[in-house]
Amino acid sequence: MEVQKDDTTSSGPLKIYNNDNEQLAIEVPETAHKISSDSWFQAGFVLTTGINSAYVLGYSGAVMVPLGWVGGVVGLILATLISLYANTLIAKLHEFGGKRHIRYRDLAGFVYGPKAYFLTWVLQYVNLFMINVGYIMLSGQALKAIYTTFRDDDAMKLPYFIVIAGFTCGLFALCIPHLSALRIWLGFSTFLSLVYIVTAVSLSLRDGIKAPPRDYSIPGTDTGKIFTTIGASASLVFAFNTGMLPEIQATVRPPVVNNMMKALYFQFSVGVLPLYAVVFVGYWAYGNGASSYLLNNVNGPVWVKTSANISAFLQSVIALHIFASPMYEYLDTAYGIKGSALGFRNLSFRIMVRGGYIVITTFVSAALPFLGDFMSLTGAISTFPLTFILANHMYLVARKQKLNFLHKSWHWLNVYSFGLMAVAATVAALRLITVHSNTYHIFADM
Repeated sequence: MEVQKDDTTSSGPLKIYNNDNEQLAIEVPETAHKISSDSWFQAGFVLTTGINSAYVLGYSGAVMVPLGWVGGVVGLILATLISLYANTLIAKLHEFGGKRHIRYRDLAGFVYGPKAYFLTWVLQYVNLFMINVGYIMLSGQALKAIYTTFRDDDAMKLPYFIVIAGFTCGLFALCIPHLSALRIWLGFSTFLSLVYIVTAVSLSLRDGIKAPPRDYSIPGTDTGKIFTTIGASASLVFAFNTGMLPEIQATVRPPVVNNMMKALYFQFSVGVLPLYAVVFVGYWAYGNGASSYLLNNVNGPVWVKTSANISAFLQSVIALHIFASPMYEYLDTAYGIKGSALGFRNLSFRIMVRGGYIVITTFVSAALPFLGDFMSLTGAISTFPLTFILANHMYLVARKQKLNFLHKSWHWLNVYSFGLMAVAATVAALRLITVHSNTYHIFADM
C-alpha cells in the first residue's frame, strides 16, 4: 500500500494508491468549517469543557463506588497519566507526512489505508453519538431535579425532560456553525461548570461533616463486583478522552503540534483539578450511597441547588455541540454548507439534518436512561480502541524507523493490554445494561 498526497499542508485531497498505482476509493475532501484560527488557550478550554462537563457529577457513583478509595484514587490518577500520554501520541502525528490530518479518520487512512479510514470513522461516530446520548440524559436529569425541588408528584417524568433538553440542544446547534464559532460560549461553559462544581463540592463537604460514618465498602455479590470494577475502569478512561483530538487540533493555528501540546498540558493539569474535587469529595460525603448524579445527594438552599442544576443543564447543551461537531462538519462538507448560519439554505439544511441527528439522540437517551452503564460501554467499545489501541499502534507504524526495540515493545504491550481491557469492559458494560434493562422498563423514570 502506498499513500500519496498533494503538496499542501491544509485539508486538501488525500488519495491512496495500491502497489499497481491504482487509486482506491478514498479521497479526503476540503472541510466546510474553519481551521487553523484558534489559540492553544481556546483549544485548552474546549478540552477542559469536555472533562469538566456535567458528566463529573456522575463519577462519584460510577467510578468511586465500584472501585472504593484505593482503586478509585489510584485508578483516576493512572487514567489521567495514561490519557495524557495517549493524546500526546495522537497530537504529535497531526502533521505526519507533511500534511495536516484534520480528522481522526484522515490520520488513520494516511497511516494504514482505506479499511482503517472507514473503521476509524465508524468507531469515532459511535463514540461521539454515545457521548451525546449521555449529555442529553444529563440535561434531562438536571431539569427533572429542578422540577422535583418544587413539586413532589409524578406528573412530569424523566423522558419528558429529556425531550425538552433535546429540543434545546437542537436550537443551539442551528445557531453555531462550527467548533471555532463557540468562542464566547466556552467562557459561559467555564462559568457554568464552576457554578455546579463549586455547589456540589461545598454542599457535599457540609453534608459530610454533619453526617454519621459512611459505608465505603464495595456493594454487590462477588461476581457482580468483578463486572462493576471492569465497567468502572472503562468509565475512568472515558472521563479524560474526547475521541476527536485531531478535529480539535485542526482549529489550532501554527505551530500546530506545539500549541496542541500546550492545550493538553493545560487540560491535564489545571483542567483536571475540578474533576478530582467533585469525585473525591462526593464519595467522601456519601460513601457507596453516592448517586450517578451528585446533585441528587446534596442538601442545601433551594435557590443554590436550582442554580447548580440550571448550570448543569446549560453547560451540557454547549458540551454536546463540541462532541457533535465532527458529525456536523461531515454533513456540512458533504453538502457544501458554508457561510452565514442564518442563510436560508444553510438554516433549512441544519434544521432538517442537525435536527434529525438530535431527534435520534434524544430518542435513545429517553429510551435507555442508564447513564453510568453508557459511560462504561462508550469507554469500552470506542474510547479504548480510538485513544489507546489506535494511538499506540499508529505511532508504532508511523515512527517505526526511529524507534528502538524497547520503545517498540512498550507500544506493543500497550496495544495488547488495552485490547484485552476493551474486550473485558465491553462484556461487563453489556451485562450491566442487560441487568438494568430487566430492572427498569424502556423510557424509565429514573
